[in-house]
Amino acid sequence: KYPRTLEADIAKLAAAGADAAFTPTADEIYPEGFCTTITLRGPATAALEDRFRPTHFQGVATVVAKLLLQAMPDMAIFGEKDFQQLAVIRQMVGDLDIPVEILGAPTRREADGLAMSSRNVYLSDDERAAAPMLHRGMNKAAQRIRDGEAMEAALAPARSKLMAAGFEIDYLEVRDASTLATVQGRYRKGLRMLVAARLGRTRLIDNIEV
Repeated sequence: KYPRTLEADIAKLAAAGADAAFTPTADEIYPEGFCTTITLRGPATAALEDRFRPTHFQGVATVVAKLLLQAMPDMAIFGEKDFQQLAVIRQMVGDLDIPVEILGAPTRREADGLAMSSRNVYLSDDERAAAPMLHRGMNKAAQRIRDGEAMEAALAPARSKLMAAGFEIDYLEVRDASTLATVQGRYRKGLRMLVAARLGRTRLIDNIEV
């Protein structure tokens, strides 16, 4: 379901000063007879995205491990927008001793705060106008937590307002930023708020530091 725009991607890389692009085909990554995958726990089984796409991170980890081992870069950069994916990759690289530094790139946003995504083109005009409520609601809830309010008490109004605006919420939770383990109580350092919600036929994900 993801757009495949290799030529446009390479043009953007060239404009940014890239000297080369490693673009193996699917057959090169998964040749005939390929039958090995990576078994995951920890951040990959945090009951966030994995609740809705139970085999997704297994595929991500397998292909990322192959790409890192084939290219052997000094570092690899992954967007923080898919924060659980970033956590899974960091855990895998550390556990398997793959000598690559994993860096997170901050989420890029539209002027109204909506996290940039190729899927945003599927939003209708009315849905696009409502979509920034997701980021605003998260920021308000995060501020209430930083001000000392209990986490669940701060999250409940945000969920209610989003549902009233037409969002179908898969999750809106605060987790430990390193492990994605559940947390309760009040504010402490090292927290991340993560959300996934459907607006019409478009599923939006986002996260912010608390």
